[in-house]
Amino acid sequence: MLDFVNPDSKTQNIDLSPQDAAKKAAGELAAALIQDGMTVGLGTGSTTAFALEAIGRRVREEGLKIKGTPTSFFAERLARQYGIPLCALDDIDRIDVALDGADEVDGKLNLIKGRGGAHTREKVVASLADRFIVLVDSSKLVGRLGVRMPVPVEVLPMAASSIMRRLKSIGTYPELRTGSGKDGPVVTDQGFWIIDAHVDGIDDPHTLARAIRSIPGVLDHGLFLGMASDVLIGDETGHVRHLTRQ
Repeated sequence: MLDFVNPDSKTQNIDLSPQDAAKKAAGELAAALIQDGMTVGLGTGSTTAFALEAIGRRVREEGLKIKGTPTSFFAERLARQYGIPLCALDDIDRIDVALDGADEVDGKLNLIKGRGGAHTREKVVASLADRFIVLVDSSKLVGRLGVRMPVPVEVLPMAASSIMRRLKSIGTYPELRTGSGKDGPVVTDQGFWIIDAHVDGIDDPHTLARAIRSIPGVLDHGLFLGMASDVLIGDETGHVRHLTRQ
């Protein structure tokens, strides 16, 4: 485990909530790890947004030369706003570093992702990366996956009812995710729906992952197992713990 402290954090974070200050600390350390010539996976979410802002600042101020591959329409718009050059996934064979957040992280650096609904594209990008760096604050750390967050499952709309029955049969409590400020289900960038599979903690994540993937009509789920190489855990003082997979 490595530790990093941003010496300017008290000045920079004066108007941020403690949680946002922690997210910013992790995001800025992640941005500092990016080097010239890299292809970078650009994740989705509030923590990664701080990393994208810091990367854009390096592009402007240092002339950093990179190519970014966004994991969602939101990440693409944010990257363009910050001036990060983009490339399509079709045009690359590999990614040097992928940066993304997580909703839960356990002691083995396994993750639950997908509260933002972009987990399928995030998983594709992370799978192509030589190094997958996850950015979180300490509230995302858990002893066991599934104790706070459900497992998001992206599904074909016409199969949603049958998938929910199958999810019940394997011991989860499925709930179709509906939109805030709209009637009806959340629709992903792929035009699919999301079912949140609630669990009372997951004893065997790999078995559950295989069971969910085996259901016809499932595109993918939010269990990211054995994928993260690094986890950066920020706090409100600018301190970041850096965990690496053993």
